Amino acid sequence: MKKLLEGKTPANEIKENLIEEIKKLKSDGINPTLCVIEVGDDPASKIYLRVKRNLAKKVGIKEIGLHFPANTSQAELLEKIEDLNQDPSINGIMVQLPVPPQIDPRAIFETIAPEKDADGFSPFTLRRLWAVQSDVIPATVRSILTLIDYYGIEMAGKNTVIIGRSVIVGKPLAAVLVERDATVTIAHSKTKNLSELTKNADVIISDVGKAHLVTEDMVKEGAVIIDVGMNRENGKLMGDVDFDMVAPKAKAITPVPGGVGPLTVASLMKQAVILTRKQHGR
Repeated sequence: MKKLLEGKTPANEIKENLIEEIKKLKSDGINPTLCVIEVGDDPASKIYLRVKRNLAKKVGIKEIGLHFPANTSQAELLEKIEDLNQDPSINGIMVQLPVPPQIDPRAIFETIAPEKDADGFSPFTLRRLWAVQSDVIPATVRSILTLIDYYGIEMAGKNTVIIGRSVIVGKPLAAVLVERDATVTIAHSKTKNLSELTKNADVIISDVGKAHLVTEDMVKEGAVIIDVGMNRENGKLMGDVDFDMVAPKAKAITPVPGGVGPLTVASLMKQAVILTRKQHGR
C-alpha cells in the first residue's frame, strides 16, 4: 500500500478556513445560520447531531436544533420546513436521517428550498449537478472529492466503479466524476458479476453498508479504494472493504474509521457557508 487516504488532516484545514471565512461574513453583519431538524430519538442520530452541533459552534455557525417526537406526521414536518423556507434568518436547512416510517424522505428533499438545501439532496440540486450548474453537493460526495483532490488522485480516463446508487452518494457522485472525465459504472443490488466490474476498476468507491463486501480477489493491483460504508461487527466499526486484505494491493485506500467520515460534517458546514454567501450575493 502506497498511500493511506486519511480524512482528519484535510478536515482540519476546512475547519480553519471556515473560521476565517465566517469571521469575515460576521464583520459584514452576516451570521450563517443552519437549522437542523430531528424527528424521533435514533441513538446514532444523537451522536451525529452532537458532532454537528459542536463543529458549528467551533467554526462560528449558528446552529438551531428542532426536535419533533417520533409520531410527528409528515404533514406537520413539511409545514415546518415550509415556514423555515420563508424565514430570511435561516440560511440552511437539513433533516437528520433516518426519519420514522410514516415520513417519506423524498417528500423532505422535495420540500426544502434548493437555496437552503444544506444536505444537497433536493431533486433540483441533483438535476443541476448533472447539468454542471451547481456548487451545492451532498456532504459525503464533497468529502470524497476533497480526498481525491487533497491526495492528487487523477480521475480523467479512470475506470471507476461506484457500488451503491443512493441519491445521497452514488448518483450525485457519478455526476461529478463524469464531469472530471472518469468512466463511471454504478453497481447496485441487482448487478450481476460485481467482481468482474471491480477487477477492471482503477477506482472503487463503495457505499453499501455491508462488511466484507469488497474482498482481495475483487481488486486489481494498484487500484484506489474509497470506502464510504459504515458497519459494526463484534463491536468494531468497519467499512464495506476488507481493509487488511485489500490494503496491500491498493495504490491508495481510505481507513474506516478515519477516512471519509471526518470530512463529512466539515463538508456540511462548508455547504452552509456556501448557501449563506449565495443568499447574500457573495
